[in-house]
Amino acid sequence: MEYFPYDHLVIDDFFPLEKAQKLSQEFPDYDNPSWYCYNNPLEKKKSINSWYEFPPETYKTLTMLNSNEFIGVLSEKTGIEYLYPDIGLHGGGWHIHSRGGKLNIHLDYSIHPKTGLQRKLNLIVYLTEGWKPEWGGGLELWSHNKNTDRPLKKEKTIDNVFNRAVLFDTTQNSWHGLPQPIDCPEGIYRKSLAVYYMTDPLEDVNPRKRALYAPTEDQENNQEVLDLIQQRVLWKGKRKS
Repeated sequence: MEYFPYDHLVIDDFFPLEKAQKLSQEFPDYDNPSWYCYNNPLEKKKSINSWYEFPPETYKTLTMLNSNEFIGVLSEKTGIEYLYPDIGLHGGGWHIHSRGGKLNIHLDYSIHPKTGLQRKLNLIVYLTEGWKPEWGGGLELWSHNKNTDRPLKKEKTIDNVFNRAVLFDTTQNSWHGLPQPIDCPEGIYRKSLAVYYMTDPLEDVNPRKRALYAPTEDQENNQEVLDLIQQRVLWKGKRKS
């Protein structure tokens, strides 16, 4: 486990190779209508979190990642005594980015809008074979500016390597994202599987039920983007995370 800028762990070869390849192959085509599309100045990606859409290998894998046995391993490795699965996959499941895809640096929601539990851990597994680092798409970890309550600077990039898992604590002002548009060739996609774990809320927990985004440097004085960030936090519509 590494502790800067916040607790995180990188695990290569997370799944057996054949399993990882099957999971990658089960992703729907990018133009499949089942994808939910995010296309705004803060995020350009697609996602699916419906269990009905998952083929057998993905379904079984997500079931395993939400099982008591796997959560017991997480508790043992992290020292977090009480962890709960989010079987509804709120904001999780399949994620996919095409050329130009991005995700501004952000803090995840703090309190789950359905269960009232506190989000504690993110587990993300990269699932694109043959991805090249020069295309971007690595997960950036940023430090926290205590004076402004905003991200301070990029401290680390975890490259998008096939079958690499990233586990990190979301309760430590854990700013993260991929703010630079991906430069992969047309027809190649950044694919990832995401599962989140909850814990009992602390007394002083931030009650935020939506992700809080930060503008990129070129968006700092763009009032439309700043308004969108505020609206995004307050949004109560469907299928947003």
